[in-house]
Amino acid sequence: MEKVFRDPVHNYINVNSPIISALIDTAEFQRLRRIKQLGTSSFTFHGAEHTRFSHCLGVYHIAKKITDYFSMNFPLEWNPDENLLTQCAALLHDVGHGAYSHTFEGLFGTDHEAVTREIITSEETEVNAILRQVSPDFPEKVASVISHEYANPQVVQLISSQIDADRMDYLLRDAYYTGAVYGQFDLTRILRVMVPTENGIAFKYSGMHAVEDYIVSRYQMYMQVYFHAASRSMEVLLQKMLARAKFLYAQCPDYFATSSPCLVPFFEKNHNLKNYLRLDDGVMNTYFQTWMEHEDKILSDLATAYINRHLLKSIKFDRNSIKENELDVLSQLVNEAGFDPAYYTGIHSNYDLPYDFYRPSSSKPRTQIEILQKDGELTELSMLSPLIQSLTGTIHGNSRFYFPKVMLENPEFTKHIKNDTFVSTNGVISTILD
Repeated sequence: MEKVFRDPVHNYINVNSPIISALIDTAEFQRLRRIKQLGTSSFTFHGAEHTRFSHCLGVYHIAKKITDYFSMNFPLEWNPDENLLTQCAALLHDVGHGAYSHTFEGLFGTDHEAVTREIITSEETEVNAILRQVSPDFPEKVASVISHEYANPQVVQLISSQIDADRMDYLLRDAYYTGAVYGQFDLTRILRVMVPTENGIAFKYSGMHAVEDYIVSRYQMYMQVYFHAASRSMEVLLQKMLARAKFLYAQCPDYFATSSPCLVPFFEKNHNLKNYLRLDDGVMNTYFQTWMEHEDKILSDLATAYINRHLLKSIKFDRNSIKENELDVLSQLVNEAGFDPAYYTGIHSNYDLPYDFYRPSSSKPRTQIEILQKDGELTELSMLSPLIQSLTGTIHGNSRFYFPKVMLENPEFTKHIKNDTFVSTNGVISTILD
């Protein structure tokens, strides 16, 4: 029986595979309805309330369109037996994401990619039981696609590369829900010019400009949306609040056992998959509202600031010319003003490489985008596109130092800032932003 999902990005998403339909109905996948796709970005872009559930459905939809197209048009280059595997990997690629996953991971040492593989391969999950209906080794195959270890590079690149089903969906979806126009690109054209090759995926020369547009759209989304200073301010508040709760647990475990029981295994560094899957954004937000009444002034204040969106201010600085200890003068002034700098200051760095060609010596080599020319030759994208060449291998982003807004009323603090810039002995740390 076919399922139909009405999607604001892709219109109708049709599910006619019993396996895919059953996977969507599992408890592990339904949990993604309770995990926001963009975490704290909804505090900046109020429409960004969409979930990992809708994103994963979108990635599945794009992967299905690609595999159906390949099966029909490239019978020699593409094996239709890979269709279901590709679609399952697309659907489940983010199933291990946790509540506020990136911030949570940094503090508690979890890894959403490892959790994704565990959900797929553990015989204790509903997801694993469905996948084993295909074959006993099918869960391991799906997990190997997500870990980039699957033998067929075509399948791996469709799920994870510099232009894949995952990235194409989240750019369009995040642009739609944030109201930004930067993430728009011609998905239909890109899918039309995509071709399977011996070593992966390539794009016809006739569609090169659509691929260029995709790369530029991705760059703009990172600079204007994903790296927004206000969203990062909320991330810093979230991280500091959880760090304070983790510190206080040692002093008053009974309080947290009552007010926030699902976090106790993480405070004790003794969590398992079942503990992990109990957490979602709603559970965490309920805990934060409870902490607003805690007798500890720091935890109460940080929880109140987070729930009521009382942003920290920030200055950006060049990490290549400014050492973090040069910011100690600001941390000391924050301390003198009565704020513990361990919880009321923070450094947050966001950097992205919009596009890169394959560098085997790199710690994380990227699969380059290749263009199939009319004579059959494959050429790396930046060799043909001056536009992409200008972005290739260049890292964009910034580091920011966050502090309480009230510090801007402190003459001792602001005297270190001239014309909205902080002047250090080595140079300038850029502009104060909201």
